[in-house]
Amino acid sequence: MKKATYNILPGTEKVLATMGEQIKLARLRRRLSAELVAERAGISRASLWKVEKGDPSVAMGIYAVVLHALNDLDKDLLLVARDDEMGRQLQDLGLITRKRASRRSKK
Repeated sequence: MKKATYNILPGTEKVLATMGEQIKLARLRRRLSAELVAERAGISRASLWKVEKGDPSVAMGIYAVVLHALNDLDKDLLLVARDDEMGRQLQDLGLITRKRASRRSKK
């Protein structure tokens, strides 16, 4: 079976690494072992370690179950792209404003 290759930009790699570290810190702050979180999430410890390293080959669903295993942190996923300022600006540019026909005075 071929292993999937990813074209991850360096900036995105940094984001994933930071997210993984934040997940690890959340686990440590709660004083939960890697084994317990992996068990709660229904994944292997190796998969959890990949999440905590920000490995791009880990599926989004795995990140979600790990966050859920950390006492419902999966709700934070709702914040992704919530305030899409650029998207709103592009959308506003594409909105068509209709002009009214001028009123003609009848005499």
